[in-house]
Amino acid sequence: MKAINTDLPVRISEPFANLLASLVKDVDGHAVTLNFRDESYSAEAGGYRPVEIRLEWHTEQWQINYITEFCYVGTGYFAELAKAIEFDFGSGIFQTNFGVFAIEIAQGMYTIWEPNFMSYYEMGVFKTTVTPE
Repeated sequence: MKAINTDLPVRISEPFANLLASLVKDVDGHAVTLNFRDESYSAEAGGYRPVEIRLEWHTEQWQINYITEFCYVGTGYFAELAKAIEFDFGSGIFQTNFGVFAIEIAQGMYTIWEPNFMSYYEMGVFKTTVTPE
């Protein structure tokens, strides 16, 4: 199985890296986008927020370029998906509704985000798509 680089400014767990590696084990491209969607998620009913993860192939391993979680902003016909949290390793930034910060300060938020995501994934709430480039 192709390795996921875990040498990042934010500590990525081995189970999370293994999950990503298993999802991209058959990808031969130079980049891949993973989308995790709760098909029942809506602005009115809520649900599990969609997540997008982009990996890029560098030096014999996959690098996590970014992890983005989206949420609905607004209601009814005016609701639209917007970034709620982004760990952008490629640009070295961490973005929330409170602003843009250096990625190094994201560890506290990431420590909460990752186990929640893993739990939701293990519960089977997401439809996962793998889009290679």
